[in-house]
Amino acid sequence: MVHPILVWQPQKIFYNERSGVPAQPSPSPDRAAGAQAAGPGSASPVSLTLASAPLAGEPAAGEILIPGVKGRTRRPAAKPPRHLADLPMDERRAAVAGLGQPPFRASQLSRHFFGRYTDQADEMSDLPRDSRDALTESLLPQLLTADRELVCDGGTTRKTLWHTFDGALVESVLMRYPDRVTMCVSSQAGCGMACPFCATGQAGLTRNLSTAEIVAQVVAGARLLADGEVPGGPGRVSNVVFMGMGEPLANYAAVLAAVRRLTDPVPEGMGISQRSVTVSTVGLVPAIARLAAERLSVTLAVSLHAPDDELRDTLVPVNRRWKVSEVLDAAWAYADATGRRISIEYALIRDVNDQAWRADLLGSLLAGRLVHVNLIPLNPTPGSKWTASRPEAQREFVRRLEAHGVPVTVRDTRGREIDGACGQLAASAR
Repeated sequence: MVHPILVWQPQKIFYNERSGVPAQPSPSPDRAAGAQAAGPGSASPVSLTLASAPLAGEPAAGEILIPGVKGRTRRPAAKPPRHLADLPMDERRAAVAGLGQPPFRASQLSRHFFGRYTDQADEMSDLPRDSRDALTESLLPQLLTADRELVCDGGTTRKTLWHTFDGALVESVLMRYPDRVTMCVSSQAGCGMACPFCATGQAGLTRNLSTAEIVAQVVAGARLLADGEVPGGPGRVSNVVFMGMGEPLANYAAVLAAVRRLTDPVPEGMGISQRSVTVSTVGLVPAIARLAAERLSVTLAVSLHAPDDELRDTLVPVNRRWKVSEVLDAAWAYADATGRRISIEYALIRDVNDQAWRADLLGSLLAGRLVHVNLIPLNPTPGSKWTASRPEAQREFVRRLEAHGVPVTVRDTRGREIDGACGQLAASAR
């Protein structure tokens, strides 16, 4: 049953059965015949009807409409420029050699970008002056340009709106705490999951980000810290969470490569501990299994938001494809494979999912598991009917989870005054 405050029209979204990521709609009959000829190994799209806001108007020139996604999705004219962070070290050496330079220059360039957080040729004094510009222009192109930056919490929380080479908008947030610095990064421009309480989900999907576009968000934050531009003195990024714009596991290859760039030692990468990286998902079950097989030490965060299928079908429309029990089973398999505790993300929404009986149901599903619940007081989107739970309802929710022996914390609500919730700043820019 759709929650009564939502007035939506059913549309369709398609998923690749094997990978769990969005796929193109079913082909026409002649194309379908060709797909059958390809044999049983080819992946076929699975139709999923979900509740999402209706599309309005006709697409403008150069735009396409994506079924099941609110709004328009612009097809990029070209891929982002090749960047050093897109490539493993052996491919960087080959790229440098292709420019007529000795392959060891790849390590020098990598050390500047991943260790000194610079892509400026004039700061690379260990490179020959006559080759610096060619190397940086070819392998360190500027991928992100800051459109707007807002700060709060005495300057220790900084949200940046970036635009990419093709004009897509993405956000990142730097949050400095006494014991750590966390970067929250985007993996897509927009999001195709259509969660109604999320500003990004309601904006629709523009495109996937490249590996380097993801990594560049973290390097930009690291540069600010190294230069002492964040109160608290020089520092370093210690934690990265893939909880910005987009569904990370719907951009699996680029996100996995970004995790490796962030965690490989300098000069291959930034040298951040895998245990300090969190990858979130709304519950793309096949992709969770694929991530488990990588045997990484990253934390998996499942954006659950409801313990029952009836409500989660509305709050997280992909639940119509993979139900709560399937998502949690995949999470437990990930915990078994990696030894890592699962983080259950749960946005508390007033009178929608914050009832005491739902806390008890959630507690019964999680009791005895290697799990931690991260309760998130909803950061309301301007103009939305969705709002944060009352303090007494939040306290009771915590109490009931703890009564089931489930560890729970309430997330620090930073950034409310700077459009801190995912997608808000991009939405205001639009």
